[in-house]
Amino acid sequence: MPSKSPWYLPIGREVEVFRSCHAQQLPVMLKGPTGCGKTRFVEHMAHQLGRPLITVACHDDLSASDLTGRFLIRGSETVWSDGPLTAAVRAGAICYLDEVVEARQDTLVVIHPLTDDRRILPLEKTGELLEALASFQLVISYNPGYQHALKDLKPSTRQRFVALEFDFPPPAQEAEIVAHESRVPAATARALVEVARQVRRLRDQGLAEGPGTRVLVSTGRLIASGIAPRQACRTALANPLTDDPDLLAAIDDFITQSL
Repeated sequence: MPSKSPWYLPIGREVEVFRSCHAQQLPVMLKGPTGCGKTRFVEHMAHQLGRPLITVACHDDLSASDLTGRFLIRGSETVWSDGPLTAAVRAGAICYLDEVVEARQDTLVVIHPLTDDRRILPLEKTGELLEALASFQLVISYNPGYQHALKDLKPSTRQRFVALEFDFPPPAQEAEIVAHESRVPAATARALVEVARQVRRLRDQGLAEGPGTRVLVSTGRLIASGIAPRQACRTALANPLTDDPDLLAAIDDFITQSL
């Protein structure tokens, strides 16, 4: 674990609520758009609580065995290898399932016994019934505005979690984050945030998703390294968002007006 806590700027009372959830052994769900700070928040809280953090990037092919573990052949022996969820339960760590709805629904069933009063993890292949240590905590995240109806969380899963809502920070705080993380001047950070605010409104015109704060930090880092601001915005902010020429033209107008 790094000696220095990952920097995080609180927007509301999310730090206080998360601390209380950890003390009460409650699982937490982080809801919010891509790049709004969910992962940084978990990293920050794990450090503040003094707990190891085990992160799993969920995807379509994620199986229950990928989470819990499997038998592997090593030389002439067959040995059990813990998956990340099992390792977290044994160590009393925080296990963070990022973009959890990307995993198959049958995979998510394995987390249910860990999210109620039982706090257990049955390992059918080994016959073990692991009881989670008091310091173990399960945290999941997902982007509710981006998911297809077929890939949403079932109510039986959702209602097992305390939900913290995340969104893009207010302009002043977002500019502070961009300036701190990318080392650009405050005026440049404010201009980048203004571009992002304008671009996010294009969702009504077909843009799949607006630029996250993470995108603005990447853009700022290019600017800080010597890339011209408009060029940095076009390559790090506009081009990753869309291939639609009309949307790109609109975004370019915002960039030209602000920078």
